[in-house]
Amino acid sequence: MAKAFEEQRRSPDLEALPFEDRIGLLVDREAAERDTRRLTTRLKIAALRQTACVEDVDLRTPRGIDRAVFAKLVEGRWIDRHENLLVTGATGLGKSWLACALGHKACRDNRSVLYHRVPRLFEALALARGDGRYARLLKSLGRAQLLILDDWGLSVLTAAERRDLLEILEDRHGRASTIVTSQLPWTPGMEPLGTPRSPTPFSIASSTTAHRLQLTGESMRKRSAKTITLDGQPEH
Repeated sequence: MAKAFEEQRRSPDLEALPFEDRIGLLVDREAAERDTRRLTTRLKIAALRQTACVEDVDLRTPRGIDRAVFAKLVEGRWIDRHENLLVTGATGLGKSWLACALGHKACRDNRSVLYHRVPRLFEALALARGDGRYARLLKSLGRAQLLILDDWGLSVLTAAERRDLLEILEDRHGRASTIVTSQLPWTPGMEPLGTPRSPTPFSIASSTTAHRLQLTGESMRKRSAKTITLDGQPEH
């Protein structure tokens, strides 16, 4: 507010404003600065893999994204209801990007978010188990209002990894929301990777409180790889 006051003193146009209006500008400036700092902190803690915003999501390219469903996901009330989201599709369709965009929107809506690639998360949990940080790490994973588990299903889970995932999902069940991205196709009752009755994103998707985005179509990476030649024609 002191900085805003000094700016007002250097602006002759503001001298004509009533005292109440100038105070109001100072308060608005302070509130905006605090919101910006809080958002910066939330984004730093979230550690999103990609810088993505829901406003930049390409809904014109056919990828199987229903506009009405996506609008409800952007709105964010499903997070307040502690519901989950499963995003599946082939490599290059933008699963991680969409998850990070929804995570960014949640941060903007003053919600706590954590992002983890599943393989790296299991490595971090294994290290934490060895140095005494395991309980604290599990607590932080359970406390986040939105947890993003990216790149599920890249390898078969070990017994320890299945136990870790069960702990995470049990802590969050009915208390917080989780986004899972996977290249594996979802079908009702499917338990992938040869781990029957183990916690999987597919058991999350089978829940009555789950949303699903099944991405289809051409790889977005291939589309981005198309360059423009000097004569303005697309080069494949």
